[in-house]
Amino acid sequence: MRRRLVWLLLLLLLAIAALAGRLVFVQILQNKWLSTKAQNLWQRTVPLSGTRGSILDSAGQPLTYTASAPSVLVVPAQVKDKEGTARKLAPILGMSEDKVLATLKKHSSIEYLRPGGRKISEQQVQQIRDLKLSGIYITEDGKRAYPYGDLAAQVLGITGSENQGLTGIEKEYDSQLTGGKGGITFYAKANGELLPGQGESVEPATDGDDVKLTLNLQIQQYVQREIEQAVAEYNPDSVTAIVEDPQTGAIEAMANYPTFQPADWQDYPSSTYNRNLAIWQTFEPGSTFKIVTLSAAMQENKVNLKDGFYDPGYYEVAGHRIRCWKAGGHGSETFLNVVENSCNPGFIALGERLGKTTLFSYIKKFGFGQKTGIDLPGEGNGILFKESKVGPLELATTAFGQGVSVTPIQQVMALGAVANGGKLMKPYVVQDVQDHDTGQVVSETKPTVVRQVISSNTAAQVRSALESVVAQGSGGKAFKPGLRIAGKTGTAQVAKNGRYESGHYIVSFIGMAPANNPKLIAYIAIDNPHPKNGVVFGGVIAAPIVGNILADGLEELGVEPTTNGIPKKYKYGDAIPVEVPNFVGLSLKDAKQLALQNTSNLRVQIQGTGNTVVAQSPAGGSTVDEGSTIRLILGDGPAQTSIDKKKQNQ
Repeated sequence: MRRRLVWLLLLLLLAIAALAGRLVFVQILQNKWLSTKAQNLWQRTVPLSGTRGSILDSAGQPLTYTASAPSVLVVPAQVKDKEGTARKLAPILGMSEDKVLATLKKHSSIEYLRPGGRKISEQQVQQIRDLKLSGIYITEDGKRAYPYGDLAAQVLGITGSENQGLTGIEKEYDSQLTGGKGGITFYAKANGELLPGQGESVEPATDGDDVKLTLNLQIQQYVQREIEQAVAEYNPDSVTAIVEDPQTGAIEAMANYPTFQPADWQDYPSSTYNRNLAIWQTFEPGSTFKIVTLSAAMQENKVNLKDGFYDPGYYEVAGHRIRCWKAGGHGSETFLNVVENSCNPGFIALGERLGKTTLFSYIKKFGFGQKTGIDLPGEGNGILFKESKVGPLELATTAFGQGVSVTPIQQVMALGAVANGGKLMKPYVVQDVQDHDTGQVVSETKPTVVRQVISSNTAAQVRSALESVVAQGSGGKAFKPGLRIAGKTGTAQVAKNGRYESGHYIVSFIGMAPANNPKLIAYIAIDNPHPKNGVVFGGVIAAPIVGNILADGLEELGVEPTTNGIPKKYKYGDAIPVEVPNFVGLSLKDAKQLALQNTSNLRVQIQGTGNTVVAQSPAGGSTVDEGSTIRLILGDGPAQTSIDKKKQNQ
C-alpha cells in the first residue's frame, strides 16, 4: 500500500512538473509567437488606396486625373444603435433605411455601404463625420476625371470599379499608375467589437506615378475636329487618324470614330471602348501601299522615274486582265506620272521587276505582317501572303495594295521610314513616367531605330515623287501653298466572306510635311463614306482632311511656309490660292464683315467665347485655297480702333 502511494506521489509530481514546464514554454518561450497569432486574429484593417497617377499630354497638362471620391465602410459589430444609424445615414447617402439597415445587420467583419456610399461628395463626408457614428469609417477611393471629355479616349483607356486599368494606357501602365495600399488598423473581438485599451494605427497609402504622353493636346484637338466634320459630312462606319513625328516615332495624335466618354464608358458598346482602331483594325490598304513598292523598286534600281511606260487601261497577268482605275488608261507616261496618277498597271510592272522574294522582303522590312511594338494593348499583326503561295496574280495585286491586310499604325511607321532617311522607328505614346509628388522622371522612353530599310538617297527621291503626287497628281486636294506636303491616296474595296462588297470602300490618305525635312506624318482612313455626290476616292475625301491636319499641326509646331516646293499644277475646277486677311484684334462683327467683303469667298468658323478675335488659323498673310474656312478664336480683349481697321483693310 505504501509502495503504491509512493508511485502515485511520484506520478503526481511528474505531472505537476510537466504542467509547469508547459506553462513556461507557452507563456515565456512561445509568448511572442502566440501574441502575434492572437493579434492577427483580433486585427481588422479598413483599406486606404493611394491616389492613382494622372495621365498628362506632352506639355504636362492632365488629360485624366483622380478626383477625390470617398466611400463609406461599416464594421457591423461596432455599430451600437443599428436602427438609429440607418435612420441618420439613409438621407445623406440617398438610400432607403431598410437597405442601410440590412448592411448594418450583416454578420461580416467589414462592408461597403452600396450603392450610395461609394464615391460620395465632400459635403456628404463632412455630414457623416459630424454624426460621429460608431463602426462607420470613411475611406478614399477616388474616381477618374476627364477635363477634355472624349479626347483620345481609346488611347487613355478606362478604369474599373476598383480603379484598375482595363484598356489603353490605363491598362498598359497600370502598375505605374496604381498607388500603394494603406489602411486604418484596429483590434476587435470575433464579433467585431473593439478590444478595450487598444488604439488605432494608420498606414498611409502612397500615390501612383504620373504618365506623360507624347500626344500634343492642340494637334489632338485638330484631328478630332476633322474627324467630327468628316462624320457629319460622309456618315461613315468608322474613321481612324494618326499623327506622328517621323524623326522619333512619337505619336502626336491618335483618334477614332466611334468614340466614347471615358467617364461613362459603361453606356457604350464594348467594341467602342475595347478597340483602338488605329492599332487594332486590319484592312487592305489600297494605293497608300504603293509607297512600299516604289521604295523597293528605287532602292533596287529597278526603275528610273523618267523612264517611259504605256498604260492601255489594263495589265494582263496569268490570264487575268487587271484594269486601271481610269477607263481607257493613262496612255504614254513616265514612271513619275505612274506615281502621280496612282496607275495600277505601272505598279504591277514594278512588282514584276522586283519579283516576289524581293518585294516581300521589303514589305517585311517596312514592318508589315508583325506588330510595331507600340506601348498600347490590343495591337494587330496584319496578314501577308505566304511567299510559297504567291503566284503572278498575288504578286501583281500586292504591288498595288490589294490582297494584303495592314493596320493604320503600320502604314504610318512605314512612311516614317521614307520621311526620316530610311529608318524604321518603333512608335510610342508615353514620353516618360514621373513621380506624382515631385515631378521627377522615374523612367523615360528613348527613340528606337528598328532597322534601316532604304538608303537616305532613296528616301529623298521617294519623298520628291510623293510631293509631286500632291502638287501635280491625284493627291492635289491635300495641297497647301508653302507647306510642301507629300503623300499618297488610297481607295480600297472592302472584302467580306471572301468577296468584295459592292460600293463598300475604305478611302485613305497618308501625307508628310515639309517634304524636304518632314516634321509630321498624318494619316486618315474613312470606312464606308457616303458623299452626297457619290464620288468615293481617297484623293477627293481623305486628302483635304490630311492637308488641314498637317497645316494646323505645322503651325502649332512653328514651322514656317517655304516657296521652294514643287509648284501646284492647277486643273479645271481647282481652287485658286488666295491670301488670308488678318482678323486678329477685330470685333466679331467686324471680322464677319471683313470675311463677307473678301472676294475670295473665304468662310469663317467661330470658336470660343468673347467679343474679340484673339487668334486665327491659318494666320493672316498665309495662303489658302479660295473658299477655305478660317477658324477665328474669340476671347476677351480690346477691339482695334477705326484707324487700325483702316490699316487692316488696306
